[in-house]
Amino acid sequence: MSRRLLVLCHFYPPLGGGGVQRPLGFTRWLPAYGWDCTVVCAGPRDYWVRDESLLAAIPAETEVIRVPGGSGLSALLGLRPRPDGASSGRRSGALFAALRRLSEWTLLPDSYAGWAARARRAAASRIVRGGVSAILSTSPPDSVHLAALPLARRFGLPWVADFRDPWIHLHRLRPPTAWHASRQRKLERRVLEAADLVVVATRTHERDLLEDAGAGARRVVRIANGYEPDPAPGEATPRDPERFTLVFTGTMTLTPDVETLLEALHELLARRPEARRRIRARLAGPYESGYADRAIALGLRGIVEFLGPVSHARARAFQRAADLLILWKPPGCDAAVPAKLYEYLDAARPVLALLEDDDEAGRLVRESGGRCVPPGRRAPLADAIEQSYLAWKDGARADAGAAARPAWLEEHTRERLAARLASELDALVTAEARP
Repeated sequence: MSRRLLVLCHFYPPLGGGGVQRPLGFTRWLPAYGWDCTVVCAGPRDYWVRDESLLAAIPAETEVIRVPGGSGLSALLGLRPRPDGASSGRRSGALFAALRRLSEWTLLPDSYAGWAARARRAAASRIVRGGVSAILSTSPPDSVHLAALPLARRFGLPWVADFRDPWIHLHRLRPPTAWHASRQRKLERRVLEAADLVVVATRTHERDLLEDAGAGARRVVRIANGYEPDPAPGEATPRDPERFTLVFTGTMTLTPDVETLLEALHELLARRPEARRRIRARLAGPYESGYADRAIALGLRGIVEFLGPVSHARARAFQRAADLLILWKPPGCDAAVPAKLYEYLDAARPVLALLEDDDEAGRLVRESGGRCVPPGRRAPLADAIEQSYLAWKDGARADAGAAARPAWLEEHTRERLAARLASELDALVTAEARP
């Protein structure tokens, strides 16, 4: 007999971007382990990135309750409608930075607080109808946890607080004042103390919570971001034997290392002009317009291509066609291991990461045969790309640089991770049912 999990998450298909993959993976595979899902999520046009192709991965039996509007971003998008309702995947960094600064001062814990309040009401209405056995809230945005907390108390349901990333406004985005920082810490602690189970995606975040005696979390378990095995690896974009192709897939916002890559390519081509005919960089994903402008200013037109949002399947094809996969993280994401890293390793292509050696994601890159250079530094990156380019130039081009898939990767498929989550949910519900 199946139980039902109510999932509170803002990002869910047809919205796109990296934040969609974890909740989608859970809800895709949990039914196989005895947990049907009801998802309370944002409206279909409440984010600037969409991927309609991901809708096919949602099981037919999954109940999806969409709560449109209510966030600062959805309000801004509403002021700038597109005739077809779609998104270009290109945005003004200055405009969104101004919106972010305003929300940091006025909205706690984040600009999704208004949406979370509306989602809480929608979730309560669904719970009243019956059949829900447990609640899972998954962040970012952290507002979803504050919506789940009163639901768990009101209805007496087991509650799992899942963190794809640590509390955003204490780590990636610094609070504007000491008062804001104190409020954010108190909100985080409320969640950690009230949740029946706290799930984190990395060893670093798990360690930080366990070492912080004041965090107050009842129980912390780690379930990695993981990946979906490529369903059609033979359908990758053909590798061009005449071009050395760098590939990055993912969101390019609040990420200075995009410019580090552009400047490194500019430096490399200045000392190896002949490489202008050979080197190409494909950057697939939503991006801030300033990065594309910077590429043009550095004379990289025709060499660096900002592709904008692509379907997840197409992103995987680009990964498999790469001669060198580039990885970076936004500042403040020290505890994060991007889901794209698992996809990169599944693609079995060489990885070059702009990460410190002691970074958890950096260790995984190096242990899997990849290379790390310090983030924010143009010269070491230019040297590393040059070395890979020369090895490609001197080798059997179409097959140069193939990397072995690490054996541990099989334990990180989203199906296996969902099985682990189902086991934790079973234990919570069983414990709740004991007299």
